[in-house]
Amino acid sequence: MTVYAAGVILWKPSDTGMEVALVHREKYDDWAFAKGKQDPGELLPETAVREVEEETGIKIRLGRKLSVINYPLSTGEDKEVHYWVSKVPQKAINKSKFSPNDEIAEVRWLPTKKALETLSYQHDRDLLEKVIAFNAANELETRGLIVLRHAMATPRGDWTGEEVKRPLLKEGSAQAKRLLPLLSAYGPKRVVSSPWKRCRDTVMPFVDSRKRVLVERSQLSEYGSAKNPKSTSNVIEDLFADSKNALVCTHRPALPHVLKAISDHAVGSLKLEIEAAKTLQPADFIVLRLSLDKKPRVLSTEYISLESGLSR
Repeated sequence: MTVYAAGVILWKPSDTGMEVALVHREKYDDWAFAKGKQDPGELLPETAVREVEEETGIKIRLGRKLSVINYPLSTGEDKEVHYWVSKVPQKAINKSKFSPNDEIAEVRWLPTKKALETLSYQHDRDLLEKVIAFNAANELETRGLIVLRHAMATPRGDWTGEEVKRPLLKEGSAQAKRLLPLLSAYGPKRVVSSPWKRCRDTVMPFVDSRKRVLVERSQLSEYGSAKNPKSTSNVIEDLFADSKNALVCTHRPALPHVLKAISDHAVGSLKLEIEAAKTLQPADFIVLRLSLDKKPRVLSTEYISLESGLSR
């Protein structure tokens, strides 16, 4: 049996370079990064955000996926911990409601060199070395672009109305609501969608809850992308030129055009990973992490499935 958990390396810029947050567990007398076990019904990105708030009092949004660590437990079970990074603004730190408790005695921000000396476990030191390397390569701070396939819709053969009005199934509406906390973990600011009902209804729970503005683009619809794939690519290029985290909701037939436009900003195996996402299942999505260069590059991908409960 495998025990799943998730954690986050919290970081912030400092006068000396960069600092990271460590937590001290009095029970074990150790120093580590905030992490914890997955709750039933929870997906790991949600676990990561929840555990950080519970252990540090800080509300975050996830940055790039960092690594997956596996090790045996004394019970004979295997433990698999998924780690992300998150840049934490000072405003969020100031709002922290942390107070020492039975689990976490202290949260301490340390320069990376001091943190490497303080961390109790080699796998945590290895994670921090990776963070330091990303920072040196200007690939630590990123922005996210999420590509989401709309939730489960009424089958074409069962619908006699206009295609643009074909609705979500009851199961699809449940998926749309389930997506709310998951999308919130990544915090997209821009929401761009096909105007067709099944796409709109997939993102509206998030839009309404987080008070976002929904931008509709006919180029992301099935008809629009088939008629003029170049116009679909232009919508994606506009998002690359933006500076905010974004969410795009589209249809299965439009996915190859959307993903091709994104893969043009990637190299090597990343291109293949991106284009392979054309097989996204209803309500699944891929998170692309983009560099902050004037000409953004795709640095990594993360595939999220409602069915598996894991991300890869």
